[in-house]
Amino acid sequence: MEVRADLLISLDGFATTTDQTPEIPFGPDWSRLVSAYVATRTFRERVLKDTSGSGTTDMDDEYARDYFANIGAEIMGAGKFGLHNFPEDPNWKGWWGDEPPFHYPVFVLTHKTRPSIELSSTTFHFLAAEPADALQRAVAAANGKDVRIGGGPTVVRDFLKAGLVDRLHVAIAPILLGRGISIWDDMRGLEAGYSVRSETAESGTIHLTFER
Repeated sequence: MEVRADLLISLDGFATTTDQTPEIPFGPDWSRLVSAYVATRTFRERVLKDTSGSGTTDMDDEYARDYFANIGAEIMGAGKFGLHNFPEDPNWKGWWGDEPPFHYPVFVLTHKTRPSIELSSTTFHFLAAEPADALQRAVAAANGKDVRIGGGPTVVRDFLKAGLVDRLHVAIAPILLGRGISIWDDMRGLEAGYSVRSETAESGTIHLTFER
């Protein structure tokens, strides 16, 4: 069992911008940041339910397949679920639709707990918990499979600072955002204790992996 984290970031280290709006919840640069991942066959099949066989099948797709492999539970922040859009609406079920792409238990970190939501084969649980406590819950639910720290960047950084991540993969898109939330803030010396591997895909995306 491993605790894993995967993030898409820009050349200057930003995993999300700071100019989101209710109409554009991920910000105007999101499509540029995720373009290589969205183009893969795995993303099209797993997220878009496209079974036509279209999409790239190169190194980016290999990492996309690994992203979904052997995951038994996930921990994510309230922002990734979408709680900030309608925080007081008990009927708001996030922006993942009626068939989320996870197919395993997902633990959403939030300051205000709410009842669990079951959508197709995914159940979202809402926790007000510190990283170690949330991870304990997720490990128990994963039944021996890996646990993903799904983001956003602030949540991943909290788990990295607590020394709880066994493998961190960042896909560095060849773009500059100039501002936003950086995965590298206060992460001086992160590489100590990890072996580091770097590969560059045909898209220009740099896949950087830190592994214990």
